[in-house]
Amino acid sequence: MVSKQSHRKDEHVSLAIKFYDEKSHAGFDHLRFIHQGIPEISLNEVSLESYIDKIDLDFPFYIEAMTGGSEYTKKLNQSLAKIAEETGIAMATGSQSVALKDSTLSDSFSIVRETNPNGTIFSNIGASVDVKNAQKAVDMMDSNALEIHINTPQEIIMPEGDREFNWINNIKEINQNLNVPVIVKEVGFGMSAETIQLLIDNGVKNINISGKGGTNFSKIENYRRKEQELDYLSDWGQTTVESLLETKKAHVSDDITIIASGGIRTPLDAAKAISLGADAVGIAAPILYSLIKNGEDETVRFINDFKDGLINIMTMLGCRSISELKKIKMIADPYLQNYINQRNIPY
Repeated sequence: MVSKQSHRKDEHVSLAIKFYDEKSHAGFDHLRFIHQGIPEISLNEVSLESYIDKIDLDFPFYIEAMTGGSEYTKKLNQSLAKIAEETGIAMATGSQSVALKDSTLSDSFSIVRETNPNGTIFSNIGASVDVKNAQKAVDMMDSNALEIHINTPQEIIMPEGDREFNWINNIKEINQNLNVPVIVKEVGFGMSAETIQLLIDNGVKNINISGKGGTNFSKIENYRRKEQELDYLSDWGQTTVESLLETKKAHVSDDITIIASGGIRTPLDAAKAISLGADAVGIAAPILYSLIKNGEDETVRFINDFKDGLINIMTMLGCRSISELKKIKMIADPYLQNYINQRNIPY
């Protein structure tokens, strides 16, 4: 018999695919690069190397947290781990909180390390999980880092969701006591400068702003409610672009890593996210959609094409490294400029 928790995990996957939109709604269409006609560079001069805290990345994007917690999602995680190994990119799993409550589900996560023994893997827990269980989540996959997700709107809309959101002291304690980098990430509602600053003030050095514009958990949880829908919250939050701009209003020093996810669909989206200050980019829905609809081989091809696309864009901009791409300033359209002005963002 499938548990309620496992059924929910399967529902999340099926609804993510049901509502998948190939077009990004994360705000990237409000920005454009200025073409450089004589970039004075060759394709083979471009390096995609980047980092998250102490973790070196060969490529500035990774498979973002998606799934785990059932037999079906175990198979998906195994396939994603194979894809990560073949392409050399890092991978995060979905929330392991379900496996911390029911140890019989832990193999749907540990399969990732078994499949990709030398890969870079990120664990994932909710912000209410204590230090002891946070360490268990890391040990479950011998992970290189831990993502702590914050998701107030999703929990409020979710019928069985949490109703208490006193998180910052717990986040601080986990961050201080784990011996792997800790990443605090949203789940698609974006971050404000105030939230980013609160995390920094409490010692968090790795922040994934995960903006609105990709997988919409308001829509997913409203669909699961079946009645008394809170569909007026379906557009809640800041887009990925707005959230990246918010980092410029906070005091983000050089030792803070900014990660962008939420609606990253193309290499151009990723390049724009990096130009706005992201050190790395998380991609979830397009990879899951490709895997389910097209299989592992096509998904490997999608990821390799993504690498090539990013190199092409950086070449056209004359950028040899991710650090150089981060220095490129883009043109904002009037809609986005209005947001920048109202929020007094220095851009």
